[in-house]
Amino acid sequence: MATNPFEDENAKYFVLINDEGQHSLWPISTDVPDGWTVIFGEDGRQECLDFIEKNWTDMRPNSLIRQMEADAAARQNGESRSAVR
Repeated sequence: MATNPFEDENAKYFVLINDEGQHSLWPISTDVPDGWTVIFGEDGRQECLDFIEKNWTDMRPNSLIRQMEADAAARQNGESRSAVR
């Protein structure tokens, strides 16, 4: 029976990141998919998982973060304008 390459405790892994800031544990034996970049490893599975836990603290995609910041700025500017009137 073949083991799942993403769950092999003895394998080496990379941590990947995409443009949205999302992280992925990735076996070194598997080609890195388009749109993803290696940011950590080659290292053990647990070390890679620890890296992800430490560094991916905001699960929101980058596009959502930018939109939420733009919405907050727009609300702040709207409140500032109404206070001046």
